Amino acid sequence: MKIYGVVGWKNSGKTTLVERLVTEITARGLTVSTVKHAHHTFDVDQEGKDSFRHRSAGAREVLLASRNRWALMHEMHDDTEPSLSELLQKLSSVDLVLIEGYKRDNHAKLEAHRAETKQGLLASKDQTVSAVASNYVVAGLSVPQFDLDDVTGIASYILKEVGLE
Repeated sequence: MKIYGVVGWKNSGKTTLVERLVTEITARGLTVSTVKHAHHTFDVDQEGKDSFRHRSAGAREVLLASRNRWALMHEMHDDTEPSLSELLQKLSSVDLVLIEGYKRDNHAKLEAHRAETKQGLLASKDQTVSAVASNYVVAGLSVPQFDLDDVTGIASYILKEVGLE
């Protein structure tokens, strides 16, 4: 399984880019899964639903299943957050896993960057950032640069980088 990351500051366009990359890459006949890191408490469950009630009652894991999909929720309680490597082992095998976030991990990444965020470039300090996708031309970059909307070009670059093109 090949992995490649998309990182950037909040509101830099990461999620939209990952969504568009999944569409583009799967249209090329490859299988793709995603991993999204959240920096805060989040809940995929809804209060009042049976699975929420099971978790609230203290269940360590709740597996919700239907004929269309299944989801496994695992409550961490006081455990440490699992590493990206541990989480990747839980996925079924696919051609490519796109990872949104996990900017401190050591896998190759593309940085999504928007001028509006007024944040510095991660690529200037992080050797694992191998390209930048931005909504403006960034002067002086030592890595390839793409327009944030050039999903076809970005997808081709990522697939070449991981050996799938």
